[in-house]
Amino acid sequence: MTFPSLELERELLQLHGSIIGLDEVGRGALAGPVAVGAFYFTAEQLGEMPEGLRDSKLIAEAKRPLVSERVEAWGSCAVGMATALEIEEIGITKALALAARRALANLSKPGLILLDGSHNWLGSELGPVRIQTKADRDCGSVAAASVVAKVQRDELMTSLEQHYPQYGFAKNKGYSSPAHIAALREYGPSSEHRTSWLGKILAADMLF
Repeated sequence: MTFPSLELERELLQLHGSIIGLDEVGRGALAGPVAVGAFYFTAEQLGEMPEGLRDSKLIAEAKRPLVSERVEAWGSCAVGMATALEIEEIGITKALALAARRALANLSKPGLILLDGSHNWLGSELGPVRIQTKADRDCGSVAAASVVAKVQRDELMTSLEQHYPQYGFAKNKGYSSPAHIAALREYGPSSEHRTSWLGKILAADMLF
């Protein structure tokens, strides 16, 4: 298992006073919002990372809330979301940028954005951006952002279970699973589903 380090942050802080690790979760889900986490990082946090910090995908679900609490104690963080309806209206890339703008507005701190990925889906209007492949795995600030975003989005999807128990959101968090697909075929999509995404996944006889 690969652990994150602060090597890139240390390098970037030689030129920038602060860094904002940024990562998204929920991009590939069939239902629910996309969420973007933002974590504010300065030289004061170079000493030690929170215990158990990794890319959120590498942390057991039961342990993520505790790691998220440690991240929040480590530094300032925020999460922004774009709803399923917004994803339908403007597309996933613009919805990601919208969620990022909301996260940065909630954070309300300046810094070089360290963005996980291979291209800048943020655009240029939010300030300087450093793109880093596998930053959620390798960079502590981005791993921190991924954890807080994942935990908040998972909590939201779990809360939707009481309104839409047939889809099993508490277990699948809106992602594709055999039970989720079976429920879509039986009940059709809810208002939380990204309906334009379903045609390629469901059988041709699916009624929208």
